[in-house]
Amino acid sequence: MDYMDKIISEIASPMLANIDLSLARVSDLLAKLGNPQDKMPPVIHVAGTNGKGSLISYLTAIFEKAGYKVHRYISPPLLRFNERIVLAGEEISDEYLLSLIEEIKKADSPATVFEIITAIGFLAFSQTPADIVLLETGLGGRLDATNMIKNPILTAITPISIDHSEFLGDNIAAIAREKAGIIKPDVTCVLGEQSSAAIDAIEEIAAGRNAKIYRNAREWNAKTIVSFPHPNPLPEGEGSGGGFLYSSDQRPETLFAKPGLIGSHQINNTATAIACVDNLPEFNISKEDIDYGLKNAVWQARMQKLSSGKYANLLPPSCELWLDGGHNPAAGKIIADWVKEQKKPVHLVCAMLKTKDSREFLAPLADCVDSLTAIAIEGDASSRTPQELAAIASDLGIKSYVSGDLSSAIKATLQHNDGDFIVLICGSLYLASNVLCDRA
Repeated sequence: MDYMDKIISEIASPMLANIDLSLARVSDLLAKLGNPQDKMPPVIHVAGTNGKGSLISYLTAIFEKAGYKVHRYISPPLLRFNERIVLAGEEISDEYLLSLIEEIKKADSPATVFEIITAIGFLAFSQTPADIVLLETGLGGRLDATNMIKNPILTAITPISIDHSEFLGDNIAAIAREKAGIIKPDVTCVLGEQSSAAIDAIEEIAAGRNAKIYRNAREWNAKTIVSFPHPNPLPEGEGSGGGFLYSSDQRPETLFAKPGLIGSHQINNTATAIACVDNLPEFNISKEDIDYGLKNAVWQARMQKLSSGKYANLLPPSCELWLDGGHNPAAGKIIADWVKEQKKPVHLVCAMLKTKDSREFLAPLADCVDSLTAIAIEGDASSRTPQELAAIASDLGIKSYVSGDLSSAIKATLQHNDGDFIVLICGSLYLASNVLCDRA
């Protein structure tokens, strides 16, 4: 926890320290602050289980290439608190952040940590000029503090899977209804790839609000990666190694650059970004802007290769170290798909929270990884013990080990295996944050 987190935790209501989904408190707080959520630049509100961060990273790169100033609100941060709130392309400064915290204190209104952070973001966005706000929900949608936005210009829902079931429900339809709570009357909602249960739940809510639904595999579609040459190739030097075909009601079949973020699932994330752009005619965004954004988007701890730093230096040059913060069943499948594409054996170093379904996360990986070394998330009392995690992995048929920390786990993997291989650190964004903070 960095010092900004500590400051905000100190002013949050002690009785509301844990997640407490409601809009009443944040509504009261924002009213005392002059309702900054009503004075912000146009908002794209994004919910979903997987892919929210990737979608926002693509949209950021696309809008900025087109010359627009972008505000961004995400959670959780990986390295420092200020990543949560980006103002016209720059992380919020400590000085400005502290001044906004003082405004929150003066309001003297009971609120949770997330509600306070959201109020800070809304204040900053309302006070700083920009052309667009990319707003990510924290948890769910219907009762998420970000849902105080009344009139977004667009909403988007990325793929929905089981996660946070203790708050959102234990089935896809229930979770989809919570996520669909961000849908507003007469505002288009772009849907990424969804199960039929999610689609049905979302369509029911959209119909009740007269909101147009712009759906993957219906109004728009992304086809598999294609190899060049192509009848309508990209400009020379762009999209080397292939691209993908996107088509929609508004855009005939068009070849776009292969996304810069790693993993076959990123095709759907990039296509969702294009679908969002196609529903924003008030912005002047060219295909060149889109191709640039797809290739140059940056999102840490999502299939990120670590080529330097103290952990990478523990391995010989012929081995590779990768990092992914995915932690739910859908993320496990995405990681498994990536593992199956690799030409070297893949060994996991894994840590997970007790609240996550470790068995369902690891199940897709059981038939494709060579081993798993379980560790704890340093400094987190909610971490599952390495022994518990290793037992789950072993029960699934994964060769499993236990280690005291990340460095020891990487060294042990090196001792247990010969030849060239890949080490993938995975299972938790909190673990990923620790890795990125300690990699120097």
